[in-house]
Amino acid sequence: MHTSPDWPLGLAHFTCIGVSPVDLVRLAAGTGCAALGLRLYPAFPGAPFYELPTGSDAFRAMRRALADEGMRVHDIEFVTLGEDFVPASLSGMLEAAAGLGARRLSVCGDDADRPRLVARFAELCDLAAGFGMGVDLECMAWRRVASLPDAVRVVEAAGRSNGGVLVDALHLSRTGGSPEDVRAVPAHLIRHAQLCDAPAERPGSADAIIQEARAGRLAPGEGALPLAALVAALPATTSLSIEVPITGAASPEEHVRANLAAARRLLAG
Repeated sequence: MHTSPDWPLGLAHFTCIGVSPVDLVRLAAGTGCAALGLRLYPAFPGAPFYELPTGSDAFRAMRRALADEGMRVHDIEFVTLGEDFVPASLSGMLEAAAGLGARRLSVCGDDADRPRLVARFAELCDLAAGFGMGVDLECMAWRRVASLPDAVRVVEAAGRSNGGVLVDALHLSRTGGSPEDVRAVPAHLIRHAQLCDAPAERPGSADAIIQEARAGRLAPGEGALPLAALVAALPATTSLSIEVPITGAASPEEHVRANLAAARRLLAG
């Protein structure tokens, strides 16, 4: 990947999940982000998310804000493909996402039945394709799809042209992955990568890994992850975003600006 401090950076909604979608548009635009992600689905039971049904007042307000600020939605998060997952249940959300201009849906795989997981991922890709969207599978240490190579195997087995993988710097590290693993992935499969940092040492339990992912990420450059090597390993077509959930006393704007500045320093380095 050709690195540059001017590389377009998106803002993952989880970075400041308490900010409503319309305010997130204004925050992303005001801090110089190139795009944003939206949490329109609960990542886990009880997780915060926002509903923007097609035709609702909230949906229309979001479209106006995007147009007014010249901002675009890149991805929608976050769906777990478990044993009871029914792709058709996402039709309404995907319709709204497409109406907002979203390009990708991010998911993880947590079904022990591999043929069923592959089939449902393929079915979801087909459903998303009808809305002009693709689907990115992300590995997580506490899920069944727990490594980048395994995520690639699922996507390749599904055989859908709009299927891809999402590379998250923290999840890559905590699943035992490396920038070399990223280089081994066919370039057309890596559509999106998320930047953050963390200590070098992996937490000692699954619960601790989950807690770190949700509330212990650091700004790029403040930890020990091999971020420069990771960025260099990514294809030039990869969309980059910042995912560092806010946990301190800083305002959302201060938090986003600090993380963007840190990412710019990384990309310039």
